[in-house]
Amino acid sequence: MKELVYDSWNGVMNAEINPLRHIPDTNTRHMVLQVLAWMWCIVFSFYVGSFWVFGISAIAHVMMLAAIAITVATFETARKNPTFFLKNNGYHSFPRARQHMWINGKKVVLDKNDPGGEHE
Repeated sequence: MKELVYDSWNGVMNAEINPLRHIPDTNTRHMVLQVLAWMWCIVFSFYVGSFWVFGISAIAHVMMLAAIAITVATFETARKNPTFFLKNNGYHSFPRARQHMWINGKKVVLDKNDPGGEHE
């Protein structure tokens, strides 16, 4: 039973296995999957007989597919370009907008070489 569920899921949702794998552009593949999801939302709402069900189902499908797309894009970026997630010269505070702080009414200029952080 577990294998049946796994194979069924992959047959529909895995773009490397389902027939959408023949579409070379990942964005186009995602858009086609979104259109199919909307179609199934509409069909399900007609079956149940409620447009409220359509709204809830449509929002749920959009959120689920967007989460899947973002996860896949993040994994692909990590696989193809792992340095994308690193900042230059060890700088990790993104972005450091302020160059000074006010302490007891006095302006204190921060060191330009200090990368800063959220608790300066």
